[in-house]
Amino acid sequence: MNTQTIKTFFETLNKDTTLLAFAKIYARDVYFKDPFNQTHGVPAVYEIFQEMYAKLDTPRFEILECISEGKVCYVKWRFIFCFKGKSEEQGFEGVSRLTIDAEDKIVSHIDYWDAAEQVYEKIPLIGSILRFLKRKIAKR
Repeated sequence: MNTQTIKTFFETLNKDTTLLAFAKIYARDVYFKDPFNQTHGVPAVYEIFQEMYAKLDTPRFEILECISEGKVCYVKWRFIFCFKGKSEEQGFEGVSRLTIDAEDKIVSHIDYWDAAEQVYEKIPLIGSILRFLKRKIAKR
């Protein structure tokens, strides 16, 4: 699988992307992990993305870098979205490590991003506690 295929898939993902489209790029028993989910199988990965479209307005990925060596690909991305009913865009960056199998499909997809900073800190009470802890721990 080449980096352009990966870039195109993620940048064109939308609520109408089908399970069949996921099955073309992901191996049948793909392993997927992010800060909130850990699952196996194309249908389970598809459901994670469908839930994202149900809970957020206009979510999309912008691929910033895509580097591949052998059967491993690292994708740096920016996730852009609006919370339901809000017009202000939010966004954060992360990295995905994709492992490609012999059939040229993604067999492992692990996302790395800071859930505390990107999500939890935006929740009023939890956010203030996390920001306080960061200030206490940070080198002055």
